[in-house]
Amino acid sequence: MANEVVATAADKASNAAEKTAEAVTQITPPNIGEQIDAAKHFFEKDNLVHLINAAIPYITNFILALVIFFIGKYIANIIESLVTRLVGKSSKDDILSSFVGSIVKFGVLLFVAIAALSQLGINTSSLVALVGAAGLAIGLSLQNSLQNFAAGVMILIFKPFKKDQTIEAAGVTGIVQRMGILMLEMRTPDNRQILIPNGKVMSDNIINYDNNHTRRIDLVLDISYNADIRTAKRIIKECFDADSRILKHPEPTIVVGNWAASSIQIWARPWTRTEDAWPVRWDLLEKIKYAFDENGIEIPFNQMDIRIYNPDGATVPEELNASSQASAQK
Repeated sequence: MANEVVATAADKASNAAEKTAEAVTQITPPNIGEQIDAAKHFFEKDNLVHLINAAIPYITNFILALVIFFIGKYIANIIESLVTRLVGKSSKDDILSSFVGSIVKFGVLLFVAIAALSQLGINTSSLVALVGAAGLAIGLSLQNSLQNFAAGVMILIFKPFKKDQTIEAAGVTGIVQRMGILMLEMRTPDNRQILIPNGKVMSDNIINYDNNHTRRIDLVLDISYNADIRTAKRIIKECFDADSRILKHPEPTIVVGNWAASSIQIWARPWTRTEDAWPVRWDLLEKIKYAFDENGIEIPFNQMDIRIYNPDGATVPEELNASSQASAQK
């Protein structure tokens, strides 16, 4: 049936070519007759059948190669998901599971690519040999990528952080989302996605804010030299005692930490659970400020005195003079 369809199509194309050639012969000079004969020969029925029959295997192989690639890619995603889930259940480590899943997916895609190229008739054994011979050159050109891969392996070995922990790495603070073969994915507190090469993560300090269950809050509270230190410390302690999120052990520290240029610095350091650290800090700053105001504890702030030098006796603008007098009265 397929051969009959091909023969019919070729017959129609041949007839159309003959009519076109005859029409062209009537309006063109005789010096292109050889070219017209060649064109007529190309569109002859037997020649077209031969060309179509020769092209069918290549078209079929190309379509099959595409099918292999897309199905293989779909299977690779499924395998990655399964491996990630299995490794996560066995190791209880989401970072390890995502890393292993990425490696397995890469291996499956490499196998799929070789199978697709083999379907196209390419000698995959020679291709593998060529890739092996070019491995050194590729390695030299991808030094950073290899470094990131090795750093990813080191992260898996030492496990400095886990998924959903807040860390600071390479100067960026965020929540760990996943770790791939080459990149660490983090989400910042303002919901931005940050991708950091694994090599940069391992080459710099890593601060893990969630690895321990408790956190100390460091508050530096400035009061005036005229303020009563004992009253200020009592107010701070009352604010600590009124907040149930502040731990009794370790006991909070409230001390005079420094004599600054224009204030006395009281260092207040309560302990709380890690997840409560920031909310407790914000609430304490607000409550202590209100309590200081109610008890007359002055918080010093920077101010500037302006002195006007007027040697020529020129008239000073009334607005500026009034402002200076008001400042002097204060």
